[in-house]
Amino acid sequence: MQTFQISIQVLVFLIALAILFDFINGFHDAANAIATVVSTGVLKPQTAVAMASFFNVIAVLFFPLTVAATVGKGTIDPAIVDQYVIFGALTGAVFWNLVTWYFGIPSSSSHALIGGLVGAAVAKSGTGSLVASGLMKTIVFIVVSPLLGFVLGSLMMLIVSWLFVRSTPMKVDKWFRRLQLLSASMYSLGHGGNDAQKTIGIIWMLLIASGHLAPNDGIPVWVIALCYGAIGLGTLFGGWRIVQTMGQKITKLKPVGGFCAETGGAITLFIATAMGIPVSTTHTITGAIVGVGSSQKMSAVRWGVAGNIVWAWILTIPASAFVAAVAWWIGHHVL
Repeated sequence: MQTFQISIQVLVFLIALAILFDFINGFHDAANAIATVVSTGVLKPQTAVAMASFFNVIAVLFFPLTVAATVGKGTIDPAIVDQYVIFGALTGAVFWNLVTWYFGIPSSSSHALIGGLVGAAVAKSGTGSLVASGLMKTIVFIVVSPLLGFVLGSLMMLIVSWLFVRSTPMKVDKWFRRLQLLSASMYSLGHGGNDAQKTIGIIWMLLIASGHLAPNDGIPVWVIALCYGAIGLGTLFGGWRIVQTMGQKITKLKPVGGFCAETGGAITLFIATAMGIPVSTTHTITGAIVGVGSSQKMSAVRWGVAGNIVWAWILTIPASAFVAAVAWWIGHHVL
């Protein structure tokens, strides 16, 4: 990787911008982890976000930094990375997250960041600067993660229905109000394990490209602590605009459905993180919620709402890439 000269002020600004993205990621995606447990009435919103924030942060103890490596070295050619590419990528991702949060649309912070990297890299060096293998894993999981969430969510619902077929609704509700605390915790753990690493990868890339780290150096502990702390703090503030969409507008959830959706989503995130694949927690939990609803009856799912969410997914990468390309050009005049 070729290094570039950068002032300490610009370096600090770009790291701060990355941390802002990480905070907004937690703020934006808090709904993914807490919507089901809040909408079923198992936890109050303030308690739910505190729990999600805690498990976001302690995820650092459970997952290796494989996703950070994919984002840092497996998305775009490290040789073309400079302050303008990083600025463009982060600006594109932050812009799209804020737009979708404002309109209450569950979109992917992960894919906004990937789109930002792609847009800034192509603006600088054309499509030859993209790492096909890393991008292909991400693109494939745009389809696989909601599909796997759907399958696991509906399968969990069918298994639970079969196991508790002779139980009364009151007894089932009592059991799964408790079990949903476990499933929501697991999902928050998976969210922190996958999403915080994306910002770690960006800062790692920046430090290597600017010559502050050698290419074979590991990730500094302060970067890991800063990123996990930022996403936990963002989650603590919560994105309430999206909670209603995720928790009630797609399908009406009861504690048993919330447990099945969160468990299916958590398993999907654990698998993807272990494979080093940056996936969308939004896609994953949405697929699981739709799976739970459709396992009861197809009409239980509001397919119009689900369709609007899918359109946001389709637009995320190109929209954030376009903004990133414009921001890359602006960066040449302001940095």
